[in-house]
Amino acid sequence: MEEDKNWEPLLLGRPFLATGRALIDVELGELMFRTDGEQILFNVFEAMKQHDDDTQCFRIEVVDEVIEDIFKVQHSSSTLEKVLVNSLDNVEEEGEREIELCLSNLNASRIDESPKFESPLEVRNKDQMEEERNVPELKQLPSHLKYVFLSDDASFPAIISSKLTHLEEEKLLRVLKSNKAAMGWTISDLKGISPTFCMHKIKLEAEFKPVVQPQRRLNPTMKEVVKKEVLKLLEAGMIYPISDSAWVSPVHVVPKKGGMTVVKNDKNEFIPSRTVTGWRMCIDYRRLNTATRKDHFPLPFMDQMLERLAGQEFYCFLDGYSGYNQITVDPEDQEKTAFTCPFGVFAYRRMPFGLCNAPATFQRCMLAIFSDMMEDTMEVFMDDFSVFGKSFDFCLSNLNDVLKRCISTNLVLNWEKCHFMVREGIVLGHKISSKGIEVDQAKIEVIKELPPPLNVKGVRSFLGHAGFYRRFIKDFSKIAKPLSSLLVKDTVFLFDEACVTAFNCLKTKLVTAPVIVAPQWDLPFELMCDASDYAVGAVLGQHHNKLFHVIYYSSKVLNENQINYTTTEKELLAVVFALEKFRSYLIGSKVIVFTDHSALKYLLTKGDSKPRLLRWMLLLQEFDLEIRDKKGVENVVADHLSRLSNPDITNKEEAIKCEFPDEKLLAVSEFPWFGDIANLKASGFIPEEMTAQQKKKLFADSRHYFWDDPFLFKMSNDGMIRRCVADSEIRGIMWHCHNSPCGGHHSGPRTAAKVLQCGFFWPTIFQDCMEFVKACDACQRSGGVSKRDEMPQHGLTEVEPFDVWGIDFMGPF
Repeated sequence: MEEDKNWEPLLLGRPFLATGRALIDVELGELMFRTDGEQILFNVFEAMKQHDDDTQCFRIEVVDEVIEDIFKVQHSSSTLEKVLVNSLDNVEEEGEREIELCLSNLNASRIDESPKFESPLEVRNKDQMEEERNVPELKQLPSHLKYVFLSDDASFPAIISSKLTHLEEEKLLRVLKSNKAAMGWTISDLKGISPTFCMHKIKLEAEFKPVVQPQRRLNPTMKEVVKKEVLKLLEAGMIYPISDSAWVSPVHVVPKKGGMTVVKNDKNEFIPSRTVTGWRMCIDYRRLNTATRKDHFPLPFMDQMLERLAGQEFYCFLDGYSGYNQITVDPEDQEKTAFTCPFGVFAYRRMPFGLCNAPATFQRCMLAIFSDMMEDTMEVFMDDFSVFGKSFDFCLSNLNDVLKRCISTNLVLNWEKCHFMVREGIVLGHKISSKGIEVDQAKIEVIKELPPPLNVKGVRSFLGHAGFYRRFIKDFSKIAKPLSSLLVKDTVFLFDEACVTAFNCLKTKLVTAPVIVAPQWDLPFELMCDASDYAVGAVLGQHHNKLFHVIYYSSKVLNENQINYTTTEKELLAVVFALEKFRSYLIGSKVIVFTDHSALKYLLTKGDSKPRLLRWMLLLQEFDLEIRDKKGVENVVADHLSRLSNPDITNKEEAIKCEFPDEKLLAVSEFPWFGDIANLKASGFIPEEMTAQQKKKLFADSRHYFWDDPFLFKMSNDGMIRRCVADSEIRGIMWHCHNSPCGGHHSGPRTAAKVLQCGFFWPTIFQDCMEFVKACDACQRSGGVSKRDEMPQHGLTEVEPFDVWGIDFMGPF
């Protein structure tokens, strides 16, 4: 059909048709929109009539009526409200882009637009954000680092090694300037990683229902922190207001803590603490995480990654700029990230912190971006990227490839945490250099100043810090055994001399920790094993350049059954333990096992052994083993384990006790509660400092007491005479009436009645018994018993022999 010249094509973009429930009647030329209970009808034929100017393309505006309504909002004095309104421009900008694209395809010369409303208030203009990005705060750097600038006006700083030659520095600057787009200086530089590489999805389990949680109260300081964070995220376009989300999580403000330090408390004691450097806004996604289907994407093994990094000459340590916030959340799942605060409800466009599957998504994304570079030119662990090379030019080439990959995928790096072309650095808490792997001395200095722990929590915390570097400590398990025994369930906390010795020994071992080298896979591995009566130890290493280099230390404490093994069984157990521990290193490689037990060489060829030994020997068949005999004196690396004494069985001579019982009898540590009444009844003594009212009360109370040397007794209202008990005896009496076989673990009132029945008295007997029962470990573990399930329990009355007689009748016969 020939087209009519009076009609022009009408271009309808996706944002235009995104209005809810749009109906198009092609025959009648009607376009109907239904939203919020209203219907709007457009005549398409009228809109398509030809304009007077045939040489130009025009756009028809239909939203002029709402400008007057927006005018009031645009003049609002609230900064947050202004940002919320401006955040809606993203939708308009998307429509603008589609229209411009269509017009460019039609070769349109120009487009007339309705004048946009310009607000007199701007939250932050582009010039201010550009100035903040160009001139960030420069902190003082260590001597081996220095600042360089990627522009001629001393802006866009970066951190490089200060030990580079002039030529090397020029080469590095050329690469950094050509790839300047890969680094970010403010959060507004985050473009967002392309969704084609990764996108975070939140898949929920079917049995969970959406939860809308109310907001939490915040003080003015915390509210200001939340306001600044919300403003920052709105300006960056990472969040947007939402009102109809089925999932809403509350905001929580937590202190932003710095490194560990040692400070003095009120009692002038040294305690470990963390310095608070500010406040951080967090979102409590625990209810959402509970309902989320877990993503079990694996993380790389830290020790293997460190070994691949060790031994290189040059390193470039890179760090992602708010790595999680660079990954887009699936549009269908964005409403699930909604959070509530005093300024409204917002949802994330980018992946926030706190989601349970966020680490797995980020690691998967990094592997998708750098999969062809991993292990050969760089290592990736979450948002920590380490580029390495054997020479400067090789490392620079690898860095150039990584930065170009970042630009192509919109991955932005944090300039402040990127160190280029350095000789050493800290990776995952370890110092990496050409020499090998070392401990981070900054963490060791803090551990060295720690005082002995005062409770089980302190012991567990110290063992956790020290255990992080157990690879560097010979016989860690053996040394830490006294401390580990304090963590056993139902163990009384007693930090004795053996614990103090183990505590100080571990600190000394950490300070003097050796340098661990990376394995060379073309050389055979050497394994030194030894066993003692209660522990086994092993050392993995290699010989090159006529020197033995340690790769790994490991040890294990034997359990009760293994302690009873014979010497041969223990020695073979040490070999089996070492092979299982270092299996990833030894499988497929030549392994030389050194031991001071020569019988192991012939045990592998013996057919009639114990079933346990036969089972272990079968496990050794998959390794290429060569067992060599080495005297204990020569096997100094592992044999010292068997030459140390066991602190549990070491006989210690008791010190001579110089005690004088008479002095203890005459010494009074505290005055009993009945001291004044006892003095009055025994000798008629009345303290001179007492007032008349106090004396009157003393005389009135003393009528119910009498003295029978050496005890004071009280005549109770029930006619029973009970002995007055001092504070030092109270706990023992309550334990006997509650925990002993005759006690029955009754409630507080019944325990107090049991005490009174036994003939003891003190004024706070019921209160003390209630607190004692609440603190009873056995009662807390067993819990309350309902009346229906409760069995009849009656306390046994303790009597002396022949206090109670029983008689029965017999007969008639």
